Amino acid sequence: MQTMRFNTISHSISGALLGGLLLLSQSTWAQQRDIDVHVGQIAGDLNKTFNEVIGAGRANEGLRADWQQQLAQVRRDAGFRYIRMHGLLSDDMGVYKVDAQGREHYNFQYIDALYDYLLSIGMKPFVELGFMPSAMASGEKTIFWWRGNVTPPRSYEKWGELVKRLTEHWTERYGQAEVATWYFEVWNEPNLRDFWAGTQDEYFRLYAHAARAIKSVNPAYRVGGPATAGAAWIPETIAYATANGVPLDFVSTHTYGVNQGYLDEFGTTGTVLSKDEGAISNDVLKNRREIAASKLPKLPLHYTEWSSSYTPADPTHDSYHQAAYILQKLKQTGDAAQSMSYWVFTDIFEEPGPRFEAFHGGFGLMNTQGIKKPGYFAYQFLNGLGAKQLRNPDAQSIATVDANGDASVLLWDYTHTLPEGINNQQYFIRDLPPRPKGDVRVTLRGVKPGDYTLAISQVGYRKNDAFTAYIGMGSPAQLTRKQVAELKAQASGEPSGRRTVRVGGDGRFSLTLPLRENDVYLLKLGSAPGRPAP
Repeated sequence: MQTMRFNTISHSISGALLGGLLLLSQSTWAQQRDIDVHVGQIAGDLNKTFNEVIGAGRANEGLRADWQQQLAQVRRDAGFRYIRMHGLLSDDMGVYKVDAQGREHYNFQYIDALYDYLLSIGMKPFVELGFMPSAMASGEKTIFWWRGNVTPPRSYEKWGELVKRLTEHWTERYGQAEVATWYFEVWNEPNLRDFWAGTQDEYFRLYAHAARAIKSVNPAYRVGGPATAGAAWIPETIAYATANGVPLDFVSTHTYGVNQGYLDEFGTTGTVLSKDEGAISNDVLKNRREIAASKLPKLPLHYTEWSSSYTPADPTHDSYHQAAYILQKLKQTGDAAQSMSYWVFTDIFEEPGPRFEAFHGGFGLMNTQGIKKPGYFAYQFLNGLGAKQLRNPDAQSIATVDANGDASVLLWDYTHTLPEGINNQQYFIRDLPPRPKGDVRVTLRGVKPGDYTLAISQVGYRKNDAFTAYIGMGSPAQLTRKQVAELKAQASGEPSGRRTVRVGGDGRFSLTLPLRENDVYLLKLGSAPGRPAP
């Protein structure tokens, strides 16, 4: 049967969009990729690990109005359910002190304000227990501009008592049923000396006291760790817990897709995006194999940090390449982890101190002014998919249907374009026009005949691409209100085309699109009420 190409449905796409698509399509006609799915062939439920958890910088930043406004927006658009952040127990949250008479005082008012807000917008905490209150710490070593203390406690018993008091407080305030839905994670990256001044044995001792304190309040509460960098310590943590009878409900760790520049907070050393196709996913799959070989083979695995780079001064985070990168890595990891928590949702993030530039390669899906980066739309588009995934052999797409039978196809091209001998900070700050990758033909079979609304949304070069537009402004360090409004308008996520199309008696809908390096498309074929079937 003849495939319907773009010119046969030209009435369904806006003229400007159609003209641009056809121009690029004609110039790259030689190559074609096919995505061919049947709407009745269900593979199973859509894997929702992508928006189980999202990261944030530190707890105290969560008391800011602009932080809260951005979180509410990303919650609405991307559907994130949990949020994890550093510094819950650090001094700027006012949790613990010892007075002149040696009496201990506990204060949870700042935490209450933060957690009350999270719950009010339908999110839950993925509790990271750290860093050490200075009044409880054994030393003065700190990390970050805001000075999170990374030393072991002087008394592990007092540490356990703090965790117990806090858990009891949450139980009283929010109820056992609510707190039982949370996750409790002990510390952050204790395998790195910058984040934990103690040994592995001392971390395990810290973990054991916290885990037992939490379980003493309610055995149903979920606790885990070790929250390591680089997919490390998973077998050791399981072995320690099982040998010593220490509670362990899940394991957690982190991974990033660059090869150098650790804790290079201002990007002066330079990071290099890995060209290994298995970057990120190889770590996740390795951990899953380690768990399967352990005494707790079905233990849940949570990646509580991941991104293209571990530096908050890496322009990969701002670039249009990031959207396709996110989708590629999430597709590759599949269901090997129970969550993949992107680090982080906003550039309101002060590990190296307040930033002086509007776009500086920050970790966030949004910049400080709330301008949505291309990576934001990877999550928004994923959240717009239907609940049931269709059988689909294509490695760079996801096809779904929802309860109404409406079909969606999210497709992308991920191409590693970083040249040899250059780092991210030198390359991704440029205006980087992509090369064409040919056509992609999307065919949906088994569609009920009738009229439908076709919506096409896109992320890529100059498509929901605020950073390239910012470069076009001359990369000003500070943005005017007018410039912020212009950039937000260019990165709204709204469909670039929406029209009515008709599916005939053969139940087949087909569409051919031009594809460039690191393009992302979301196609949604939805019911058009009131229009009779032919």
